[in-house]
Amino acid sequence: MNFEKTLVIVKPDSFSNRNIGKVISEFEVENLRVIGAKMLLLNEEEASEFYAEHLGKPFWEPLLDFMTSNPILVLAISGENAIVRSRQLIGKTNPAIADPGTIRRKYASDNRHNAVHGSDSPESAKRELEFFFPDGEGIFSWEDKEYFL
Repeated sequence: MNFEKTLVIVKPDSFSNRNIGKVISEFEVENLRVIGAKMLLLNEEEASEFYAEHLGKPFWEPLLDFMTSNPILVLAISGENAIVRSRQLIGKTNPAIADPGTIRRKYASDNRHNAVHGSDSPESAKRELEFFFPDGEGIFSWEDKEYFL
């Protein structure tokens, strides 16, 4: 079995549309476990650091404005092949062309207001989890058996 951890961000539009619980449920139904969670309001510096790879792109400023507009919920998700399975469950960035049944198809309105973010590779998952959960703080492991009973 290939158990992995990945990061999912429930974005500001999911807060304003009251879809937080629905989004979390989508992962749980697929046997992906929430092993860590933090609700926070990103400031511009934090958003800039997290999305540094997009610096200079035309959508940079609108992305920062959006990601700092409302709280976000960051989730550490674990399960077998969690990265690929989460990305499949999330769907394509553009909800209009995302597969039926995906989170973005159900809960997103456009490319920016697309409900969730999910790490796209093991390297990204490691970096992104460390960004929000430094040194694994606040993340349970599968060995914490009482939590998973």
